[in-house]
Amino acid sequence: MTEKECEHHHDEDEKTRRLLGAAVLGFLAAVLFVVFLVWAILHPHGPRFVLQDATIYAFNVSQPNFLTSNLQVTLSSRNPNDKIGIFYDRLDIYASYRNQQVTLATLLPATYQGHLDVTVWSPFLYGTSVPVAPYFSPALSQDLMAGMVLLNIKVDGWVRWKVGSWISGRYRLHVNCPAYITLGGHFTGDGPAVKYQLVQRCGVDV
Repeated sequence: MTEKECEHHHDEDEKTRRLLGAAVLGFLAAVLFVVFLVWAILHPHGPRFVLQDATIYAFNVSQPNFLTSNLQVTLSSRNPNDKIGIFYDRLDIYASYRNQQVTLATLLPATYQGHLDVTVWSPFLYGTSVPVAPYFSPALSQDLMAGMVLLNIKVDGWVRWKVGSWISGRYRLHVNCPAYITLGGHFTGDGPAVKYQLVQRCGVDV
């Protein structure tokens, strides 16, 4: 093979590689465009959470600034999408008071939620002798004297969307459910459990 023929053969190989590379890039671009188009048409909506009820077993403050709480909540989630499923990969639920976490986080079981499905959880939340920030102590004392405390039941986790056989990457999920709890005098110490029917819509950020 002459030098001219070698150069011609090399040029043909280079041209083939470029065409193959362009075809692969074009195919990937077409797939991504189709996925984006389907995503834009379906336009997934975030899940809707509702705090159904809360049962208070203990809620008391000890000196100097320690809060002990023991409660069980019922939380429901509805998938409002009729063509998109939702994977809940990891959900941590806990109670907070004035943006300070006052119970340990409880891990909710991972689950898949089909189209328009509803999922219900009823976890227990515990916090024993949790130190409260000193500047919250007067406000907490006033709330206890008034007999009403605003707790926020919060959920932090990850979700994925499922469209047909395609599954998206993970998206951060934040849920905030306000719960106004009316406390009787017996909650200055441990007392009989009291259940509150709340049916409170939660704020959801995905």
